[in-house]
Amino acid sequence: MDFDFSDDQEQLRDAVRKWVDKGYDFERRRGIVKAGGFSREVYTQLAELGLCGLYVPEANDGMGMGPVEGMVVMEELGRGIVIEPLAQSLISGAVLAAYAPDAVKTAWLPKIASGEALVVLASQERVARYRLDVCEAKATSAQTGWTVSAIKSIVPAGDHADAFVVPALANGKIALFLVERTAAGVSTRGYGTQDGGRAADVTLKDAPATLITLDGLTALEHAVDIGIAATCAEAVGVMDKTLAITVEYMNTRKQFGVAISSFQALRHRVADMKMQLELARSMSYYASLKLNAPADERRAAMARAKYQLGNSMRFVGQQAVQLHGGIGVTDEYIVSHYFKRLTQMEMTFGDSLHHLGEVSARMQDTAGVFA
Repeated sequence: MDFDFSDDQEQLRDAVRKWVDKGYDFERRRGIVKAGGFSREVYTQLAELGLCGLYVPEANDGMGMGPVEGMVVMEELGRGIVIEPLAQSLISGAVLAAYAPDAVKTAWLPKIASGEALVVLASQERVARYRLDVCEAKATSAQTGWTVSAIKSIVPAGDHADAFVVPALANGKIALFLVERTAAGVSTRGYGTQDGGRAADVTLKDAPATLITLDGLTALEHAVDIGIAATCAEAVGVMDKTLAITVEYMNTRKQFGVAISSFQALRHRVADMKMQLELARSMSYYASLKLNAPADERRAAMARAKYQLGNSMRFVGQQAVQLHGGIGVTDEYIVSHYFKRLTQMEMTFGDSLHHLGEVSARMQDTAGVFA
């Protein structure tokens, strides 16, 4: 089996890496964080690279690419700790392409691909605790169409998004709807997140909505799994850069007249960081390769991957801070921002404890990863 990336995938990686290196340096990111945690200008630049339409079919003006290309892109964005929510575009593009009626696809997919519309998943509710089958939002059908009433929490860039993909109960069963932010009955309360990004609580009061699919739980699980795979890939990029920054610091920081990288105990800790990074990388590959598998197999794979990534993120982030000493937690130094990003991603789309429970619940007669 050939695990090498294709020439097209390597070219895609190089293009994104060059953009991150030249167009998204640490100072620009700091400016975006101070301005609120989201930049439409940066999001437009991502769209101009074709990244917003990565999972949008070519028939709808997208690139029509797959999970491996998505993984490659998210890794590179992770290295630059890019806070604009590209993963949300991957989710909305894939979900609308797979489940929405043709009219909805025609209306929204080209706008998602071009960056004209930022469509984000608004699924979290306080009562759910990461469970996707728990939903208090209500949808009502009328002659003029559907309306949705809901309170959704921690919606990525929710006060800047153009529309939301919202799960809600329709006739006692979860369905998926598209709600525009400017629609009547929609209000948002935005706030910064600990990693410098942007989120919002979204309140819908009889807001006009467009039905995506009545089989909402199936579509929602697929959406979250796309998000998990993207988060895992991004985390690999963040950890890879965190390790590189730490090694560079140890090679320049001197104690007792020599670089601290010469101390055997510290070298062992760096080796442990590298081991956790490579474990995470292999599970990220596994998650991406399983995105097109049958639902049960895919869901089990995502839980396994996210659990390992959660452990690796925590270990690499904490070790990096400790090996830097006091400077590692200062806002002026870049590694603290990598640490905060890793901490937040560990809780995104379900924390490690939640996914450990998912792994346990889905365990069959054999517990092997490839069973």
